[in-house]
Amino acid sequence: MRILVTNDDGIHAPGLATLEAIAREISDDVWVVAPETDQSGVSHSLSLNDPLRLRQVSEQRFAIKGTPSDCVIMGVRHILGDHPPDLVLSGVNRGQNVAEDVTYSGTIAAAMEGTILGIKSIALSQAYGPGGRGALKWDCARTHGPRVIAKILDAGIEPGILVNVNFPDCEPDAVQGIAVAAQGQRNQALLAIDARTDGRGNPYFWLTFAKARFEPGNGSDLKAIAEHRISVTPLRLDLTDEPTLTRFAQAFAE
Repeated sequence: MRILVTNDDGIHAPGLATLEAIAREISDDVWVVAPETDQSGVSHSLSLNDPLRLRQVSEQRFAIKGTPSDCVIMGVRHILGDHPPDLVLSGVNRGQNVAEDVTYSGTIAAAMEGTILGIKSIALSQAYGPGGRGALKWDCARTHGPRVIAKILDAGIEPGILVNVNFPDCEPDAVQGIAVAAQGQRNQALLAIDARTDGRGNPYFWLTFAKARFEPGNGSDLKAIAEHRISVTPLRLDLTDEPTLTRFAQAFAE
């Protein structure tokens, strides 16, 4: 199996090294094509107004001055053009990608791009807690990642589907199992604006998340992570809402 590994945190991210190690337990044919710099939150954007600069870092490892989606396209169409990958793995992201994160995440977007190109694709993320971004328990993803990926591949990924995997903020032996979970939804009251003033009196702003109690819904990816379970969520490229499609068709037919 030929595996293309990418991410949105950049070519030097520790999560990318973790995913490389996971991929090499599955195959000895692993290629890395990742962004030159951190591209977190860029979602499924493409570099349409700037050239894509390609730099070979080492054997079978490349950096692209572009987005995660750019990296997958370059990997599939150019670097591995004669022998495309059988699997795209994106991550391991520094922080969970659950609930609404899915719509912002470059990690998820890279897996989406792989799916669009007809390749089985899985996004992987490692949650962190009060210790912050500097205290991620990468061993959780590193230990459980190969088994989770193998289970997903054995079960099969249908065309048009990508899989979103999140590892909880705990040591590997504290994981309470695997939950096949739905995409959750946060309380949007948690999203806040932190208004500040610079040294010259000009206002500037940070997007922040307020500290408040929030109970995630049962069966959701948020609930799984909170309970120290690995969440596995299949996502569809087709965003069409079928019930509303039918209702609108009836309304416009009148």
